[in-house]
Amino acid sequence: MVNSALNFIEHYWTAGIEICILTAVLYLIYLYLRGTQGARILMRLVLIFVALTLVSQLLNLTVLEWLLRSLSGFLALALVVIFQPELRRAVTELGSNHLFLNAFEKLETIEELTDTVFELSTKGFGALIAIEREISLRQIAETGVFINCAYSKELILTIFHPKTVLHDGGLILHKDYIVAAACILPLTQREDLDRNLGLRHRAALGLTESTDGVTIVVSEETGQVSICHNGIIERNLNAEKFQRKLNQLLLLEKYEKSLPA
Repeated sequence: MVNSALNFIEHYWTAGIEICILTAVLYLIYLYLRGTQGARILMRLVLIFVALTLVSQLLNLTVLEWLLRSLSGFLALALVVIFQPELRRAVTELGSNHLFLNAFEKLETIEELTDTVFELSTKGFGALIAIEREISLRQIAETGVFINCAYSKELILTIFHPKTVLHDGGLILHKDYIVAAACILPLTQREDLDRNLGLRHRAALGLTESTDGVTIVVSEETGQVSICHNGIIERNLNAEKFQRKLNQLLLLEKYEKSLPA
């Protein structure tokens, strides 16, 4: 029995390594694509293709099996077209080092972001900042102007200065990178909101209703700072509460969903 097991391992150990490598690659691809709309299309296509393949082999349906083989090349081409934005983004990110940021660097970014947000509030600059988490905000970013640079407090203050071209719309952040500015965010359709909430707050809420992103709003009229997440808005936060909330949301600490303030 032992000799049989050793012989099996000796003959097929390379196949085991190949299976492990392919599993790891497929899992990484899944992690990268799971937050995109194309991921849902991919899962449906794969399930349909696998189901039809199993049925054709079990029932010996030669015509269906031939048809599936013929369509496999077309399916591969279709997937390239469907995932064109994600593939372009992946190639771009492979050349950058912000894929390998750790939690400590993100914590430093949160501290810098807190300083930036409350300086915007002190100066009376209105601002709308969306922070990407697992679900990609690529489609939102494409409505604005791509910046693709490292986080900079001075740049954000410049962008949201009332006399700049890019101050209207939202700013997209990914970890410690500024992705795009002047982006159009979807407005919430809720009718139970405070009538004093302006378009910035409604756009911030709208984004968190359709994605898992976190949005930050600085009111131009009052200077109040708000955070939106999961369709909830928390208003009039001071610097301490603001930074603690961002730590909870972005560093994935356990927290309870609170009711709107």
